Amino acid sequence: MLLITCPHCGPRNETEFHYGGQAHVAYPRDPHALDDRQWAEYLFYRDNPKGEFAERWNHAVGCRRWFNALRDTVTYRIHETWPMGERATADAAHEEGGDR
Repeated sequence: MLLITCPHCGPRNETEFHYGGQAHVAYPRDPHALDDRQWAEYLFYRDNPKGEFAERWNHAVGCRRWFNALRDTVTYRIHETWPMGERATADAAHEEGGDR
């Protein structure tokens, strides 16, 4: 059983959350200019790395808010969670030359 820390409510059981896919997928700047292949890539193609991966989660049975999480896809360990629109502390440390 995973214990997920909602950045708004604190640690909660995984059954309170819904997975929302890969984080930081940008909406196309000019969606009308995309052909069918480009739309398919935007809608369906996602990274599937082994290791740390930024994801979106929804606290469906709690505050009902969306947030981001950095989770290891091998161990399922969640390294960090942060509210939408903010930056992960791991990102800031990485930019400053620190360790993740």
